[in-house]
Amino acid sequence: MMGQCGITSSKTVLVFLNLIFWAAAGILCYVGAYVFITYDDYDHFFEDVYTLIPAVVIIAVGALLFIIGLIGCCATIRESRCGLATFVIILMLVFVTEVVVVVLGYIYRAKVENEVNHSIQKVYNEYNGTNTDAPSRAIDYVQRQLHCCGIANYSDWKNTPWFKESRNNSVPQSCCKPNVSNCTGSLSRPGDLYPEGCEVLVVKKLKEIMMYVIWAALTFSAIQMLGMLCACVVLCRRNRDPAYELLITGGTYA
Repeated sequence: MMGQCGITSSKTVLVFLNLIFWAAAGILCYVGAYVFITYDDYDHFFEDVYTLIPAVVIIAVGALLFIIGLIGCCATIRESRCGLATFVIILMLVFVTEVVVVVLGYIYRAKVENEVNHSIQKVYNEYNGTNTDAPSRAIDYVQRQLHCCGIANYSDWKNTPWFKESRNNSVPQSCCKPNVSNCTGSLSRPGDLYPEGCEVLVVKKLKEIMMYVIWAALTFSAIQMLGMLCACVVLCRRNRDPAYELLITGGTYA
């Protein structure tokens, strides 16, 4: 009686987990898409395109989880030995993939600071103040979004070709605090400008993005472990127990 209760509970949990897999599929695809979109805003500061590999894998896993949820639900309800075995094998492969995502996430997260340090000066040197120029748009966007100015602080603009050519002792207006009216970016009024540099904040933002991928992979890999455990319980009992209870009909399977 206790065994029958346990098997029924495992099947019920497994069906519930498959519904969670569908929700997880949407969440993982959202996280991957968020990383892609955000990376596009910061790609001038981080030139290593391989950083997007974890995001690509996360989206692929999300799409696969939707299929897994469908297979799992059908296999559990129909009590299919072949379906459940396929379900467990795919879950194991996806679990391994998510472990790889976590490892890659930590590897690329560790590389962020060096990559930004290497490229940020080059991006600032390419700034020309026009909206048609990609590096200029990237810098203005980052300075407005992260509330920062310059690399270490606003004085770094003095070393850029744009500052020397403009000869007006001003930094871009994207350095201006939003609550200051009539701000022209003049260095004679430093109180109007963001005091913090962008380098540290860009590194922090990119590391946060990578952590979203890592935590998403860790969370859903834990759920998948529970799914594999329940599927294995159902599969093993189905093979051993001649009076196996069907989830749909409540009858027995000989």
